[in-house]
Amino acid sequence: MPKKEDHRLKVGVLGCGPIAQAAHFESCTKARNADLYAICDVAPDLLERMAWTHKPEKTFSDYTTMLADPQLDAVIVATSDAFHVPASIAALEAGKHVLSEKPAGIGVEEVETLRAAVAASGKVLQVGHMKRFDAGLEAAKAFIDTEMGEMLALKAWYCDSTHRYPMTDAVQPLIVTSRQARKPAADPKADLQRYYMLAHGSHLVDTARYFGGEIVEVEARFSERFGARCWFVDIAFANGTLGHLDLTVAVRMDWHEGFQIYGEHGSVLGKTYNPWYYKSSDVDIFREKDGATTRVLGADGHFYRRQLEGFADVILKGAPMRGAGIEDGVASVRAMIAIAQSVREGRAVRLADVKGKL
Repeated sequence: MPKKEDHRLKVGVLGCGPIAQAAHFESCTKARNADLYAICDVAPDLLERMAWTHKPEKTFSDYTTMLADPQLDAVIVATSDAFHVPASIAALEAGKHVLSEKPAGIGVEEVETLRAAVAASGKVLQVGHMKRFDAGLEAAKAFIDTEMGEMLALKAWYCDSTHRYPMTDAVQPLIVTSRQARKPAADPKADLQRYYMLAHGSHLVDTARYFGGEIVEVEARFSERFGARCWFVDIAFANGTLGHLDLTVAVRMDWHEGFQIYGEHGSVLGKTYNPWYYKSSDVDIFREKDGATTRVLGADGHFYRRQLEGFADVILKGAPMRGAGIEDGVASVRAMIAIAQSVREGRAVRLADVKGKL
């Protein structure tokens, strides 16, 4: 565990559900430059259990009361997707920095409202696309930016597996639930096509944007058979790069995620593991100039802790934003809505033209 620095960010986590239990509480307690100052949840039994386990300085059953605490520096929004935007705006208006779970929101208009709130607040908002803190992806990004030259094409795939739950049950902490937990008005899993795009497609789109830059247009096809759902998406990047995305849930094989990039002076091939292994991606970088391939070990694969440390560095030290900012969050939501619209209408859709919710 990294040694704690003297100057640390005091973080409050909103929501004691699965993602907080599996990722954010531990990240706050292990981060070199942050502390788990507070946790907040409306379910008293869940709040008591998590407080006993993770030992924050304070607990709150009311979010407004937590935001009023002058010692609180920042909030991690670890709630259901429908609550991300209102919870983030409330924190910004209270003068707190925000690390919001992905996606930033579920509709174009609401994420644009969030963007305006970020600008008005002067505070830092980072969206929890934690894969940007995978050492393998960081090595690929550095090669792309400094050595590869022009990018010709990018392919990326995110294929959840029928076997992922036995694996995650083995490596995650026991997830505690409560009947008193606050839930969205509509069951997010009632529409699995929408749910999978928000839960998994947001990762895939952000990975493509992280490497290839702005996406301007998508054309998608969708197939559903034997309980599996598959999106094949052709994408056009602003810089002229051709792209293809494969989102499939669930494949009859092991977890299958990765990317392949063809460039002017080399290429990149990456294999990404299920995040709960906390294992950096295997990324092979080929340099045409010497005909050799290199791979970064990336021994520190705790992406959730590393994203919190990056967030805290921006606030405490004025470091450059390494994570996904509000513009990335807005663009990701636009891309997912454009993909859904393209499937419905059977045509290419420009991101700048989309409106409404996913």
